[in-house]
Amino acid sequence: MDARGYGALRPYVVPATLEELTGPVRGVIMLPKHLDWGPERSYHLDQIADARLLYMRVIRESATPDDLRRFLNASLLRKLWPELVLPPRVRALWHNRFPELQRQAA
Repeated sequence: MDARGYGALRPYVVPATLEELTGPVRGVIMLPKHLDWGPERSYHLDQIADARLLYMRVIRESATPDDLRRFLNASLLRKLWPELVLPPRVRALWHNRFPELQRQAA
């Protein structure tokens, strides 16, 4: 493997626009196994800690923009963004596409 490690080589998906992220903002969400292979795959969006975990997992693990569109919501993403713990490369990809997120996190 490359000396930079898997995270530096792994492909990540970023949507074309934030407006296409029209997923739910409340309720209980069950992630499919390709996004969360753990035993407890349900998240309560009404609980901020669960919402953060779901957003971090979906952003890191999505292989297609469809996953992002289905599970993320632009308004909730903007609210959660400063608190999301993401690999530096992932955060940079999103900041390059959406400078407003970088300004918000500052």
